[in-house]
Parts: sequence; C-alpha cells; structure tokens
Amino acid sequence: MRVLCVFDLDHTLVRSSLDLRACRADIRALATRRGVRLPEAALGWTVSETIAAVAARVPALEAACWEVVLAHESAALEDAACEPGAREAVEVLAAAALPLAVWTNNARRAAEIALARCGLRPFFSTLVTRDEAALKPDPAGLALLRAAYPDRAICVVGDSWVDGAAAQAGGAAFIAYGTDPGELARRAILPRAVIDDLRRLPACLAGALMA
Repeated sequence: MRVLCVFDLDHTLVRSSLDLRACRADIRALATRRGVRLPEAALGWTVSETIAAVAARVPALEAACWEVVLAHESAALEDAACEPGAREAVEVLAAAALPLAVWTNNARRAAEIALARCGLRPFFSTLVTRDEAALKPDPAGLALLRAAYPDRAICVVGDSWVDGAAAQAGGAAFIAYGTDPGELARRAILPRAVIDDLRRLPACLAGALMA
C-alpha cells in the first residue's frame, strides 16, 4: 500500500513546554475579564472549542484569544527539541522514499521555527497548520493532504485524542504515540496501532499498513 505518513507536531515530533491546559485557562481568564462567563463544561473543551464559545458571545474577542494561543506557542519555542526517536524515525522513512507531512494546530510561523530548530524541516514537503485548515479534531486538513498526495493512503501519527478523532472522521488510519488509551476509548477512537517509541514507527507502518 502506498502511504503518506502525517505527523502531529507538539509532543509527537517536537518536545516542548507547550501546555494547552494552561493556554485554555488563559483564554478563559481573558473571557472572564471581558465579562464572558463560560460554563463549567468549558474546562474540558479544546482550544478551538473554547475560542468558538467566546467568539459566539463577543465576536470582537476572537482575535485576542488567538493572540493568547500564539503567545503560548512562541514561548514554547525557546526549549523546543526533537521528541526522542523522532529524527531516527523520519530518517528511516525518508530513506524508504515514504512521503512525510506535518499536520498541526499550531500557527505556520511557530511550526516552521520548531521544525527548523529541531533540524526536521527538510524531511517534510507538506505542512498543514491552522493558517490553512480548521483545527483538529476537524478533519479539514486531510483534504489538503489528499490534494497534495492523491494516490496515497494517509496514516496520521499523533499523541492526542484530537489527532485520532480528526484522522478517524476523515477516513485516515491513526497510530497513537504515547496517547492515554482510556481517553481514546472514552471517545471511541480506534487506533490502527499504539506505540510508545517513535523508532517503532517504520516497522509498524510496514507491518500494519503496507502489507
């Protein structure tokens, strides 16, 4: 089977201090300061869900919310480094002539800088960010990836349930890396495989998807 291997960025290819829980908390705090009260359920919402809820109440706050997200992403760049095993995995896949892409909820500028600092940018011909597509778990990014590689089946590798949900919703295979299996089960996400070491990925792709 001809496969396009698509990686999430943070905590999959790149290890950084980006804390999405703290980011969501800062967005909620901004909303509260501007008189927007979100329900208790907002504590479990994704960044995009939180911002959408704030914008639905006060549209003018949407840009300020995204500025909070970009500030968190930019701060996390200071200590960005390769996730253990990431470089070894992409080197093996690239040597096998397997096309590689990145699909991230980060802004393009932050993603480009993170990949460059880790020495990974040359491995990826395609990069889909929130500047080009709706945030995962929306599967919209898959349309761009399929347009770029129409003859390839797509396998998404990611550390979060949102990666799995986006892949599943868009009909792509999902390989979970370091993901909480309980969270996947609660959200009815069925990964093709689960790995805890990215160096296992080439063999996993060959065995599970390319046979």
